[in-house]
Amino acid sequence: MKKHILIIAMLFIALATHAQDMGNMQHMQKDTGQKKPMKHDHAAMMKKMQHDTTHKMGMMTSQFSLDLPMNRDGSGTSWVPDETPMYMYMIHGKKWMQMVHGSVFLRYNKQDVFNKGSRGGSQLDAPNWLMYMAQRKVGKNGLFAINTMFSFDPFTVGAGGYPLLYQTGESYKGNKLVDRQHPHDLFAELSIAYTQRVAKNTDVSLSVGYPGEPALGPPVFMHRLSAMNNPDAPLSHHYADATHITFGTATLGFRYKNVKLEGSVFTGREPDEHRYDFDKAKFDSYSVRLSVNPSKEWALQVSNGWLKSPEEAEPLENIRRFTASAIHTKMLGDASYVATTLVFGQNHHNSSGANEPAILLEHAYQFNKNAIYGRYEYVQKDAGELDLEAQYPTDPRFNINAVTLGYNRILTTFKQTNLTVGTQATLNLSPTQLKTLYGNAPLGFQVYLRVTPALMKMGGKHKMDKMMDMDM
Repeated sequence: MKKHILIIAMLFIALATHAQDMGNMQHMQKDTGQKKPMKHDHAAMMKKMQHDTTHKMGMMTSQFSLDLPMNRDGSGTSWVPDETPMYMYMIHGKKWMQMVHGSVFLRYNKQDVFNKGSRGGSQLDAPNWLMYMAQRKVGKNGLFAINTMFSFDPFTVGAGGYPLLYQTGESYKGNKLVDRQHPHDLFAELSIAYTQRVAKNTDVSLSVGYPGEPALGPPVFMHRLSAMNNPDAPLSHHYADATHITFGTATLGFRYKNVKLEGSVFTGREPDEHRYDFDKAKFDSYSVRLSVNPSKEWALQVSNGWLKSPEEAEPLENIRRFTASAIHTKMLGDASYVATTLVFGQNHHNSSGANEPAILLEHAYQFNKNAIYGRYEYVQKDAGELDLEAQYPTDPRFNINAVTLGYNRILTTFKQTNLTVGTQATLNLSPTQLKTLYGNAPLGFQVYLRVTPALMKMGGKHKMDKMMDMDM
């Protein structure tokens, strides 16, 4: 496993070096043969700076609209606030703009630190993901985009996933995965999208993925600024955003200004335990989502999905999933911000007619090199979800609460790549009926090193504006 982790870390650095070298080469090519502005020709210099900045910013458009900023792009076709900063490597070409981003945690994870129950576990692992994206204009009003995402979890986490108290979803070796988070597939996304601007502030887009992400739920947790510091998936993952890896999906979207309506047809079944292959595409499930960004600091969505047989362990069970979310991001400086996400998700089971709700609240405060972050979750899970039918034949539902608090600090930045050290603890508040299994309040703890692209500094325009103000 250590060999795989080292390879992933070296891959990040190599990508950063390549992106930096490409950027330097392009600047050299642009500068060659150009006259250096005269020292006293201030107006001409400022005009050139404004043109260059406008040209650069104009290239950084959304993958799904020529009228929106790239900062709005979440996972799949979802939206995050325009104020969202970006952690990625970027290469500007003549026709294509290419982006790479991702994350790898090298960590030690211990669930139920004081061994109050019998359901905990510990593991040294490295949850990770890597994404490559490319986009280009097609004619005057067209936009074509390619998205790929890979995860080496099958190698660095293991086929059975990592320990996480009260987590459920998917299966392994014929058994439900309980108190463990499943690994993500090696091929997590391979999708293409085409967008056509049909009128002023109006787009129509089509996205197809195998695998891909349908229009259901908020942006997946790895792509939420409020969650990026936390190595763990939320306990509500399979109530809100678990469809981010779907083997077979097609999404049609219509946008007018800051409102977007989308519909998807996709495969309802979750990925199977064979994490290296491609599952069968069935296109047997549907979803609709309405997204609204009322200001640059807010992103709202509401969605509903009809999932056919999502769990392999329960093939006759269909689920209707409803989600609603609000994301807020506020920049406090070039390298400081606050990010908050509130998500409500609910699974309606067709067999019993029962509704199982979940509430998630995430928050992150980044102040230069330091970050303080937290997560609160309320999740309702029945005995069947926790694989406890034998002990509870009437299949009661249990109210589960969990609170996470963490801190990390960027140790160094090399070749536009951050090395961050951090720690976090999770207090799980057990329902009365499960205290004999889990203990009253089992505590999870982990310490980690994280490798990610560094924050892209987008302050060029603001700096130019300040210079112009000073001159006036």
